[in-house]
Amino acid sequence: MRVKGGTVTHRRHKKVLDAAKGYYDRRSKTFKVAKQAVDKANQYATRDRHNRKRNFRALWIQRINAGVRSVDETLNYSKFINGLALAGIEVDRKVLADLAVNEPEAFATIVGQAKAAMA
Repeated sequence: MRVKGGTVTHRRHKKVLDAAKGYYDRRSKTFKVAKQAVDKANQYATRDRHNRKRNFRALWIQRINAGVRSVDETLNYSKFINGLALAGIEVDRKVLADLAVNEPEAFATIVGQAKAAMA
């Protein structure tokens, strides 16, 4: 007696077609085309998960730089980060950016400490 793989194939096709829901034309209806579209979408998703981390770091750096310049116009991001290292303050950029935006007084204190360590 032969083994029929109909249920397994149907399940695999359904999984791909469900992932392709919302795509235009044959990309959402035909398994062969939908599989290509879903594979490409997954490639983009993987790439962009990495790019998102890069983009957020750039955003944090811009916010920190703006915060530092608003406290002291002679200071910039690069000098500030150097001052933090000299002062032995280990705070990551995400937290620094959050402080710069939401708690300017606390951020100004940290900037003061970094500037004192450089002098």
